[in-house]
Amino acid sequence: MYDNRNTRPTKWLNDGIPPAQVAEWAGNSVAVLLATYARCIDGRLPDPKRRLEAAGDLPQMPGAG
Repeated sequence: MYDNRNTRPTKWLNDGIPPAQVAEWAGNSVAVLLATYARCIDGRLPDPKRRLEAAGDLPQMPGAG
């Protein structure tokens, strides 16, 4: 049972379910959820980065350009 309690929130977060919803389903606050599972979220950066680049809102890195 304990393994399922940890596996499900990780899967939900990786499937793109909003953290607030996952926290509610898991019976945690968003802060506790993210403190516990943030390191488990995989592959989420490329999509927001692509959207920011498309909108021209991606910040410049110091020393770049």
